[in-house]
Amino acid sequence: MHSYEIKAVDGRAKSAHMETVHGVIETPVFMNVGTVAAIKGAVSTMDLREIGTQVELSNTYHLHVRPGDQVVKKLGGLHRFMNWDRPILTDSGGFQVFSLKGLRKIREEGVYFQSHIDGHRIFMGPEESMQIQSNLGSTIAMAFDECAPYPSTREYMQNSVDRTSRWLVRCKAEMDRLNSLEDTVNPHQMLFGINQGGTYEDIRIEHAKRIRELDLDGYAVGGLAVGESHEEMYRILDEVVPYLPQDKPVYLMGVGTPANILEGVDRGVDFFDCVYPSRNGRHGHVYTAHGKLNLFNAKFELDERPIEEGCGCPACRHYSRAYIRHLLKAKEMLGMRLCVLHNLWFYNHLMEEIRAAIREHRYAEYKKTKLEGFMMKED
Repeated sequence: MHSYEIKAVDGRAKSAHMETVHGVIETPVFMNVGTVAAIKGAVSTMDLREIGTQVELSNTYHLHVRPGDQVVKKLGGLHRFMNWDRPILTDSGGFQVFSLKGLRKIREEGVYFQSHIDGHRIFMGPEESMQIQSNLGSTIAMAFDECAPYPSTREYMQNSVDRTSRWLVRCKAEMDRLNSLEDTVNPHQMLFGINQGGTYEDIRIEHAKRIRELDLDGYAVGGLAVGESHEEMYRILDEVVPYLPQDKPVYLMGVGTPANILEGVDRGVDFFDCVYPSRNGRHGHVYTAHGKLNLFNAKFELDERPIEEGCGCPACRHYSRAYIRHLLKAKEMLGMRLCVLHNLWFYNHLMEEIRAAIREHRYAEYKKTKLEGFMMKED
């Protein structure tokens, strides 16, 4: 029911055509983050179609806590619940557990923690994470892992990665079982494993060798963008991506800025996700080919230009910087919404350009020009 076919390679950058039960994904792709089955900033799934979103990403932990994965299953699964017929990736909840560090205890069987909403005690292990994601019926489920804090000692990291490996075997067995059940929402659910190891490249490489033997549907590099420098992140990608299967999608989790994406693609990454475009948009920070603008700045008060000349997003087609600035200053929700729509359009369109550049074998030149543009600041 699914396939992944590389259409072009340019240096280490690759562009692929991936078929899933919920439609096609052309990579490299940026997944638009809709944590609780909605993009923050009053963006609907109809909007997502209009701005060229290929994959929406939702969060296992958040949907388990509210409204409850059983509720979503009763309503026909996440696609039906949120009225979205394209691919959805659900992350496993591992990162949320990592960010609740005051409220959690990690054991071999899984993690005990408290709900951030009402404090009730929750247990999540590999099987529970797979069961929740199966109830949601996402296109791609992520394996349950520990995202170890940065920095961690070598000993802590090695123990954590070994446990993540054992958890992955359990995830795969449970996913196979769930996909075979009669009443499963999506019997073609895919499983991506996650490579961990912090900034210890030897631990990363050993882990990559270990998990690639499981022949999963895809592989993610997790535990980056948690405090290390961009240079360290690129170094780890340089080291570890060659050890992941080249004929499977590679996903760099939680990354990042437009520049991070250009560098990640250059190192063989297919999938990206990040809250930056929606979070920045809600604060009036918008992306352009010449870097970021803060629309709260007084200099935009009488600026009748769109956020970016020539941009095809719903904000730029219809409204001026001056008007959007006014909405933001007046705390009018439409201001946030227009900025988020622009930023997501910007990211989705950037990925279209990246795919074209790889397929036309001009990626190195494209990346250089783009990065130079981002360094410029508009007058």
